[in-house]
Amino acid sequence: MQYATEFIAQANQQAIQVSTEARANLSHLDVDLTNQGMAADEVLSELNQWVAPATMKMGSPRFFGFVIGGAYPVSVASNWMATAWDQNTGLEKTTPAVALLEQVAARWMLGILGLPAESATAFVTGATVANFTALAGARNQVFTQAGWDVEADGLIGAPDLHIIISEESHPTVYKSLAMLGLGRNRVIKVPTDDQGRMDMNEFPAVQDNTIIITQAGNINSGAFDPIGQICAAAKGKNAWVHVDGAFGLWAMATAQYHHLGAGLEQADSWATDAHKWLNVPYDSGLAFVKNAHALKAAMAITAAYLPSDNAVRNPSDYTPELSRRARGTDVYAVLRHLGKDGVAELVERCCACAQRFAQQLSDAGYMVLNDVVLNQVVVSFGSDQANLAILDAIQHEGTCWLGQTIWKNQLAARISVCNWQTDFAAVDQSMAVILKIAQQTLRKNHQ
Repeated sequence: MQYATEFIAQANQQAIQVSTEARANLSHLDVDLTNQGMAADEVLSELNQWVAPATMKMGSPRFFGFVIGGAYPVSVASNWMATAWDQNTGLEKTTPAVALLEQVAARWMLGILGLPAESATAFVTGATVANFTALAGARNQVFTQAGWDVEADGLIGAPDLHIIISEESHPTVYKSLAMLGLGRNRVIKVPTDDQGRMDMNEFPAVQDNTIIITQAGNINSGAFDPIGQICAAAKGKNAWVHVDGAFGLWAMATAQYHHLGAGLEQADSWATDAHKWLNVPYDSGLAFVKNAHALKAAMAITAAYLPSDNAVRNPSDYTPELSRRARGTDVYAVLRHLGKDGVAELVERCCACAQRFAQQLSDAGYMVLNDVVLNQVVVSFGSDQANLAILDAIQHEGTCWLGQTIWKNQLAARISVCNWQTDFAAVDQSMAVILKIAQQTLRKNHQ
């Protein structure tokens, strides 16, 4: 605990990027396993000596490279407690305390996000598995309505299934479809507008036996698909609408940004990350499914040695895993700590910081390529060569960290604001470095 506490206390004052020296020193860990082993305190000392310096400071308030948050101190502490409790969170009968924490946290989140109260919640590893879990429920329900038991009989000989996705869908959606046996390529891709939203003028007629995958928060622009309209188009059909809301779903917790997901509550399932905007430690993903029976039918595990009681909520009835850590503990801790207003403030502050980035970049003459509607800023400093050179220099300087992306076939820098510590001071400190490096690099390129 001492090493971890020291790391947290010092991390924000250190360079975000891993140094060449620290990376080289990792070779000290690549040793042959000894016969006798090593004392526990020596093992921890060794880890602290070589691993801590070689960590990317992703929890920094100036890390904007991916859409990931940090970890609230209360969630770090609750994570330590949950590890010490060492609960295999599968059955309520054997782990009643952490099972209750999940049940309560699930109820709180459904209320905060404005999702149907009867929805089932699965605490999984991240948005990838959350998408997989929700889409397993979708596969069950659509095939059941078509008269096919996919869990018992598989996909060979099953009725045709139509899958509609956005041409801007995240790669994890394709991975989920592949793992479910539905195929990465057997999809209908809907063209998008200039902000990455599905274009309803190009949206196909919805047939029976259809799964539609929408997006709440484009990974580049932050834009939302017109989910309410899509739900209306699917009404009356044997169709399921899923929302990939890895970070954007948390916008529904705010009065200011709730309008972006108008009609989102009419969908059938939703996926998000708690280790993104809720800022709990890894790993923590969430799947919400309106039809609890469909999810349980897809995920249920039965064995003679496992007690069964329909009167209680067994966590393993909703997740791919039987054995797993008590992920709900950290979610409960942060929600209890922040309350509804605190969650809203977190999201709104991050969005305000993104707008501050966009305004200062635009004022400096650089091209902001997206409408900054949420927490994402895509910016070009000029040519591809200039963008890469500036990004490389920013990353090596270490004050802040931006990532690169391809947006509408153009290489650009992407700023993602998702950390509980990020405020205007962190933005301004980062912008001073970004502008200085951009000016120096562009001046050098023109000489």
